[in-house]
Amino acid sequence: MFFYLSKILAFLIMPLFWIFALFIYSFFSKHRSKIQFFALLLLYFCSNAFIVDEIGRWWEKYPIPQLNQTYEIGIVLGGIGKIDPTEKRIEFTNSADRLLKALELYKSGKIKKILITGGSGSVLHPEDKESIYIYQYLKNVQVPDSDIIIENESKNTYENAVFSKRLLDSLHVPTKNIVLITSAYHLRRSVAIFEKQGFQSIIPYPAERTSGPRKFELDHCLLPHPDAMSTLYKYIHEWIGLIVYKLKGYA
Repeated sequence: MFFYLSKILAFLIMPLFWIFALFIYSFFSKHRSKIQFFALLLLYFCSNAFIVDEIGRWWEKYPIPQLNQTYEIGIVLGGIGKIDPTEKRIEFTNSADRLLKALELYKSGKIKKILITGGSGSVLHPEDKESIYIYQYLKNVQVPDSDIIIENESKNTYENAVFSKRLLDSLHVPTKNIVLITSAYHLRRSVAIFEKQGFQSIIPYPAERTSGPRKFELDHCLLPHPDAMSTLYKYIHEWIGLIVYKLKGYA
């Protein structure tokens, strides 16, 4: 039930949903012009890249760590692509940077094994388990079977942590000093959840950083940009998720 409710909540917290709802409501209100002005103001705020970058600089607190030794496991959180139903292969999204960072650490000898955690996040296609497709991809790029571990049942970050802990315990692999690789905006919640499940001395490794150096360019500061609204939605999703997970005792 929590999985389905989270899908509904993810839709309801989209900034575009609220802007659209305000415009519709304005046509039934005697304060139409005021509501529409507020909706336009909200639209501009949510699509302003400078404002969203400032939020990102506050939220994405983990820098890229300097790894001065070799670690046993790098855990890569799923949600990095979608399954092409025709070709039956994974089509990567921007979040695939999580996997690229893991491959870089593996190839440079910073981690010995890669654990991919993530089943199906789809309500309609629960059989499409993401980690299985990523496993095939890793084999195709010459990562040996012995260095790949997959967890293919989890549907959210909480289950990523629970099932990964259970799997590593069954393999008698210590869950201390693991490298946790996920998108920078997702790390705060992920670290809190994994620590709650007993992972110790986690090394947070950010990927897909959405905020960069502060820029004072005209278009960046003043002109609306669709990517800014998409990025802001990711932050809002994390804030709501962290609050809900703390209330449920997951983080």
